[in-house]
Amino acid sequence: MSHNTFGHVFRVTTFGESHGPAIGCVVDGCPPGLPIEAADLQRWLEKRRPGQSRFTTQRQEPDLVKILSGVFREDGRPQVTTGAPIALLVENVDQRSKDYGEIRDRYRPGHADFTYDAKYGLRDYRGGGRSSARETAMRVAAGGVARLVVPGVTIRGALVQMGPHAIDRARWDDAEIDRNPFFCPDPVAAAAWAEYLDGIRKSGSSCGAVVEVTATGVPPGWGAPVYGKLDAEIASALMSVNAVKAVEIGDGMAVASLTGEENADEMRAPVAGAEHPTFLTNHAGGILGGISTGQPVVARFAVKPTSSILTPLRAVTRTGVEVDVRTKGRHDPCVGIRAVPVGEAMIAIVLADAFLRHRAQTGSGSPWPIAT
Repeated sequence: MSHNTFGHVFRVTTFGESHGPAIGCVVDGCPPGLPIEAADLQRWLEKRRPGQSRFTTQRQEPDLVKILSGVFREDGRPQVTTGAPIALLVENVDQRSKDYGEIRDRYRPGHADFTYDAKYGLRDYRGGGRSSARETAMRVAAGGVARLVVPGVTIRGALVQMGPHAIDRARWDDAEIDRNPFFCPDPVAAAAWAEYLDGIRKSGSSCGAVVEVTATGVPPGWGAPVYGKLDAEIASALMSVNAVKAVEIGDGMAVASLTGEENADEMRAPVAGAEHPTFLTNHAGGILGGISTGQPVVARFAVKPTSSILTPLRAVTRTGVEVDVRTKGRHDPCVGIRAVPVGEAMIAIVLADAFLRHRAQTGSGSPWPIAT
């Protein structure tokens, strides 16, 4: 497997650097005949685009996506996928490489400067190069394609914690997510976060966050036991996102404090019109034995504080000289905010791949109910 490719049947390869002329990706394995326009992808990129509020980096990138291949339009009919690789491109238009001249030979704490240098013997110090979160724009674009593969599935992300401040789930309002710059479902928390993040931003520091992504409409049967577990694929995909340091499915780490009775997702007969059992709880996050149950698939991931901060930090140069590093440039005080659409995209890509793998192995029919 390439270091820049993920997926099995539905495969995504990204390319490009933060301060290069463009970033892009190639989506392979997409079924033919799906109606697709650039606008179908652009709507998701707009959620991730920088510079939309004072709480994100002020780098002004329009993130306009171009579809270069893998589509066809005939006789005024809707443009559709052809089954060939879909190449997507987003040009970089607002690079300021001069901001990084002072750290070209210095390893910034919390960044991948040292590890990239240790592996490759060189590094692109201009905004982190390949290690920059700029790369995630193409994941979002590819996620837009993935959503077309699984139209019956709805994927929704939200920021549920900023720094030490978590939402009150009793106030959860899906409509509120699009009304504030934090993708926060709790209007009271969103107002408090604005004040908190203003203080973090003005002090030149940063904070972490927790993102929760829920996928509804996933039928039972997707995923595979042992090495192809759906939750393992989700965890791998989310852990590959820049700055993510932890992933949990369902109740996650909290299951350690539960008893067997409390953790069990008990079942009853299907309700009228349903094809699968009714679960009374969803501690498992919609996945049992690595296979979807038909309940909402729920995943959360923790994003570390942005490593680029104005506070001087102790570091070393490439030659081992001890120095202090103060990172200039334009950075997110909480990179977890724009990680919300990225998390949605990664879940979409995993589910599209799981659906196509399931169809290849078992056919397109539902495995439930079992004939008696």
